[in-house]
Order: sequence, then structure tokens, then C-alpha cells
Amino acid sequence: MTLRHPVERGGSQRGRFAELARKSSHFTSSPAFFVVCLALIALFLAVHFARLSLGWQLLVGDLITAVTLLLLALLKNSELRAEHAIQRKLDALAAALLESREGQGGEAAEDLKKVIRMEDET
Repeated sequence: MTLRHPVERGGSQRGRFAELARKSSHFTSSPAFFVVCLALIALFLAVHFARLSLGWQLLVGDLITAVTLLLLALLKNSELRAEHAIQRKLDALAAALLESREGQGGEAAEDLKKVIRMEDET
């Protein structure tokens, strides 16, 4: 296990976790996930109002807590990836502006062209 920034792990190819995080992010932003959340809340209310045993109430509460923790981890992962992508774009833009101001053309301008398409990679 590594504690490095998610974007800095590996090269240009996505790892299994990055691919899982991407797919999970797409699912959690879909209407289907909203329906799943509504179903969990309805289940919680039904168990509570039916006055079922404390074990059932704890089970449903723990399920909701687990979903919340997974969403928190997914949100943090997405936030770190977006932050890194924005910073790389700003760095490339600044370098290209400096190059153009100094009358040079070259490496920074090419880096800027590569970074512009970074949304597809994050």
C-alpha cells in the first residue's frame, strides 16, 4: 500500500483502483444511485416505525454508515485528482506564458497542448 497522491501512483495508465473509482464516481452521480439512497432511507424509516428489534435498526444504520464512508473516500479521491489536474494545467500555462514572453517557443508550449486534454485522463 502506498500513501502517495493518487495521480502520482503509476504512469499514464490507470490502475485497478483508479478505474474502480472512476466507475464508482459515474454510478454515484447517476439517478440510479439516488434511488438506492432513497430506498435505504425508506428501509431505515420502515424498520424504525415498525418497531423491529434493535438488531435490525443497527443493521440498517450500519449499512447507511458504510455507504457514507465509501462516498467520503470516493469524494476525496476525486477531489485530489481534480486538484492535481488543475495544478498541472496552471503550471503548464504559466510556463508557456513565460516562454512566449521571452520570445522562445518550444517545450512549455508543447506541454501546454498535452495538458489541455488532461480531463480525459483524470
